[in-house]
Amino acid sequence: MNNLRLKNKSLSQEDLFNFSELFKLMKPRVMSLVIFTCAVGLLTAPDLISTKEAIIGILLVSIGAGAAGALNMWYESDLDALMTRTCLRPIPTGKINRNQALIFGVTLSIISVVALDYFTNRISAAILLLTILFYVFVYTIWLKRRTPQNIVIGGAAGAFPPVIGWTIATGSLSIEPISFFLIIFFWTPSHFWALSLYKSNDYKKANIPMLPLTNGVQSTKLNIFIYSLLMVPVIIFPYFINFVGFAFLLPALILTLYYNYLCYELYNYKKNKFDSKKAKSIFGYSILYLFLIFVFFLIDKIL
Repeated sequence: MNNLRLKNKSLSQEDLFNFSELFKLMKPRVMSLVIFTCAVGLLTAPDLISTKEAIIGILLVSIGAGAAGALNMWYESDLDALMTRTCLRPIPTGKINRNQALIFGVTLSIISVVALDYFTNRISAAILLLTILFYVFVYTIWLKRRTPQNIVIGGAAGAFPPVIGWTIATGSLSIEPISFFLIIFFWTPSHFWALSLYKSNDYKKANIPMLPLTNGVQSTKLNIFIYSLLMVPVIIFPYFINFVGFAFLLPALILTLYYNYLCYELYNYKKNKFDSKKAKSIFGYSILYLFLIFVFFLIDKIL
């Protein structure tokens, strides 16, 4: 009897461990950003929905994003094993096998899309399905190993969650949520290229054609600076269409101009070389920058 209890206890602990590893497949850090931006899209929409509907909608979008992350890890497990940044993920360490990851990702994809269609509306479910398919087939399978523009085009997948949040509340698309999409879309390249500079050895091991490897350091620094400058008109756009007021525009512009300054300093460093600390600071600041931009969307809505 005691042996049976110990066995059941052991199985329970093993189940919890497997659940923990499956959750890691969903890329929790990315999911947290998806939850936040989706919530901002929902909360800034002109139509109000119940708290219950909002929570269900955001939860399902985050599950869909997690499903895409799991399918990404399933397909890229061979690359993940080669990179120090990703070698401790569940599949390279053998804690989850590829078939489990594939079944988990496909199952969550179906559940999230079907449930979002049932609990909210068809357009939100359609955009979530597009997001998952785009991230898995266009970015992960098609672009990632073929072109240094992988993150530029593939970045569209990460730009959809706030748009979905908007459609959950309104049931329709309009020009306002396009501003969310543009901000994340044009933010993504400089964010990831800064990472690729100081992690270039990782990408070289995995033979991933990131910009520093295909075009060189100087070209990468220039592209980072150019994309940071493109954030200026993108930040002004929501004000131009009368979506936000000065409560958003002024602090968002200040944050953007400082981002421009950091990227210019990186670009202005010695030719064909880069300051690793500066690249890391740009990567870190870019995360804070995007978070604060979306916070100011909420503040402007409240005011």
